[in-house]
Amino acid sequence: MYNFYNSEPVIAIENLDHYFGTGQLKKQVLFNINLEINAGEIVIMTGPSGSGKTTLLTLVGGLRSVQSGSLRVLGKELCGASSEQLTQARRNHGYIFQAHNLHGSLTALQNVRMGLEVQPNISPQEMLTRAAEMLTAVGLGNRLDYYPDNLSGGQKQRVAIARALVSQPKIVLADEPTAALDKQSGRDVVKLMQKLAKEQGCTILLVTHDNRILDIADRIIYMEDGHLIKNGVGVAVVD
Repeated sequence: MYNFYNSEPVIAIENLDHYFGTGQLKKQVLFNINLEINAGEIVIMTGPSGSGKTTLLTLVGGLRSVQSGSLRVLGKELCGASSEQLTQARRNHGYIFQAHNLHGSLTALQNVRMGLEVQPNISPQEMLTRAAEMLTAVGLGNRLDYYPDNLSGGQKQRVAIARALVSQPKIVLADEPTAALDKQSGRDVVKLMQKLAKEQGCTILLVTHDNRILDIADRIIYMEDGHLIKNGVGVAVVD
């Protein structure tokens, strides 16, 4: 089992390449990615659209298969991992996306409860209790029985954050979580992510174009044309 306080990085990527398509249509989209992220860090990845940010995020999250190089997450190598191993790896992660991806037919409480469905040995009553506690933590304790259609954009994203964090994941992966929100709502959502993640001691990797939230990061990394860059070459690490 991975020791969260181990000196080994939570995410360790070495010489990672990735391709889309096959044959004559095969196109390289990630080039020799090398990156380490340590326990408890908040790392923001930014760069132009189409630069490979989301592709890298989905590889880290076990949502795509790693093709070459090395990608170790919580001490487990994902290159060559079976679909069952990738499923197992995903249970350690919380996901927050630009679209909140809430189920319209479920209440806020039921949506958050779904974040615990893949976790073993939790009773249905415990799931509901933890879901209610997490919704209270994000300021929606009075909206437990509301359906998504009756929530604002910022409230929906808070439900999505609660769903991602309710299982106390070791890693939170967020893809443009503020893109659909106004300035204040976006700021509130990210500060909330930062607060809850620090309290739970988890690591955040967040993809964004939103320059208004860069200051919450411990580090900012830049991606362009499938490369991690700094001044055109190499890897960007900004403290």
